[in-house]
Parts: sequence; C-alpha cells; structure tokens
Amino acid sequence: MTTENTNFDQETIQTANWLFSGNCDFIAGATKVSQLPDFDVPEVAFCGLSNVGKSTLINTLTNRKSLARTSQTPGRTKQINFFSLRNGLLTLVDLPGYGYAKASKQEIGSWNKLIDHYLKGRPNLMRVLMLIDARRGVKETNLSVMKQLDEAAVSYQLILTKCDEVKKSELDGIIESCREKTQHAIALHPEIIATSSKNAINIEQLRCQLLQFALHTS
Repeated sequence: MTTENTNFDQETIQTANWLFSGNCDFIAGATKVSQLPDFDVPEVAFCGLSNVGKSTLINTLTNRKSLARTSQTPGRTKQINFFSLRNGLLTLVDLPGYGYAKASKQEIGSWNKLIDHYLKGRPNLMRVLMLIDARRGVKETNLSVMKQLDEAAVSYQLILTKCDEVKKSELDGIIESCREKTQHAIALHPEIIATSSKNAINIEQLRCQLLQFALHTS
C-alpha cells in the first residue's frame, strides 16, 4: 500500500509502540456539554461517518479487542468517550459517528451541539483524525464536518480505513481524489495515511505521528 510515508527511526517506532502498549483506560464519557471533562493532557480525537471503523482503529492502535466498542450497527457511539494512555501521557477521544440517517433530528442536533462545543473549547486538542472509508472516499458529509473544523481552527488529518479492501493499484488514485476534494481546506494536515486495522497496515506510522503529541513536540 502506498502513502506519503514519513520515515521514522527505530527508536521512535519503539517508543510509539511502548506508548500504545501500556495501560489505556476509559476515563470519561459525555453526552452533554456539562459532562465534558476538564483535562490539560494532550488529546487526539477520532471522527468519521458512522461505521467507518473508528472504534476498530482505536482498538488496533492500543492492541486491544474491546477498549472501544465496535458494532455493525451504525450510530452506536452516542457519546464522546475519553481514553487515557499511560496514565495521562495522551488522551484518545472517540467522537460520535456522523451521517447516520436513522438518528432522530433531535439526536443529531444534540450530538452536533456537543461536538461543536468540544471542538471550539478544547485548547489541549492537538489534532482530529478524520477517518475516511477507502472504498468510498470523501463524501459531502465529510466536507461539511471539515468546514466545521476549519471554522474552529482545529488541525485535522485524513486517515483512510479498510484499505485492505481496495486494490493496491487503485489506492494512489483514491488518495489523489481525496486530495482534490479537500484542496481548499484550511486546517487540514497535508499527509494522508492509508490504514488497515485487519492487516495492521501503517498502524506503526500512525502511532509514531501521535507520539509527537504525547511528547509535546508538535
């Protein structure tokens, strides 16, 4: 699989694997603004369309099977979940999936309000990882959320999921298509990482990128 791979030295890879192999504990869940925890630990949030593989990727990064709940039912994650790595070196944040048509307008409005407040009022939020299903590419709903992130001046990055289900010969074209559709994004990090939780493709690379936030070197 081809991406714009950043070369990390062996020491960085070992340190990143150490970070993600340690204890990772659920520390808080929020369904409304008043429940958002007040942390000063660096945070990285995961967002994406419902059933894009957010929970699966978090489980893969942390070498666990059920840290973040996974389901074949879209829209299962209905709260913002916070997980602490290595007793506070880094917090992983699982945001509710968006774009689930069967959710009520009231539910969607409530989630949007919660997420918007989180994005705009979180100075320790280092980056949002926007997960994109490699089989489907960037959709209009993704672009709407990107606009929200741009307006909140929050750094975000595209992470392709399920790239094992895409032919190797097609992946570069998919990445280029994602780049073309997001070329006007203001707060978007330029590197796109194609991952597979099933085959552990580029999982170490993503760990190394997230390590920088734990070490306060971003």
